[in-house]
Amino acid sequence: MRIIAGQYKGRKLLPPPRGSRTRPITGAVKKSLFSMLEPHLGGAVVADLYCGTGTLGLEALSRGARVAYFAERDRAVVARLRRNIAAVGAGERAVIWPGDVEAGLAGRLSALGEPIDIAFIDPPYEHVRRWSWQRAEARIFAPLSGRLAADGIVILRAQVGTEIPDQLAGLAKIRVKSYGGMILGLFRPRAK
Repeated sequence: MRIIAGQYKGRKLLPPPRGSRTRPITGAVKKSLFSMLEPHLGGAVVADLYCGTGTLGLEALSRGARVAYFAERDRAVVARLRRNIAAVGAGERAVIWPGDVEAGLAGRLSALGEPIDIAFIDPPYEHVRRWSWQRAEARIFAPLSGRLAADGIVILRAQVGTEIPDQLAGLAKIRVKSYGGMILGLFRPRAK
């Protein structure tokens, strides 16, 4: 695992510890995703939810994002995340939100003094399979939608076969891309 482009290009990242439910995104998928996001990264405020060891948020920082907020529950994974942030030298531009992602998200987002430009939502696949979309909308998508920039982007990573709703809390699904066993659903704020 490494950063593939930008300021931290080539820096190695620690993988998740054994036994964690975190699945790192492959280099090919990360390359494709970030080629889509490239025009939006300069100076962006990024939220990396269920971030694991931080590969998406750190890639965004490497490519020009101004700050990234990393939310992760697993303590062992958060320890690896801290080491990865330190290894690339992004400590001044990275904020870690440890603990239950859903329970703390609304409060953390409301405390921000600026909107989120890009949000990654990457929960464990089995978590998404059990999701009540109504609950996910209330606890994740609605708080994000309320703090998302007018031209913001939300990316949800899930397992192929997951039926992602077309609308979630004021966000409209604009695209779904499949990569092997995973899909990425891209959302933008709905036109008013």
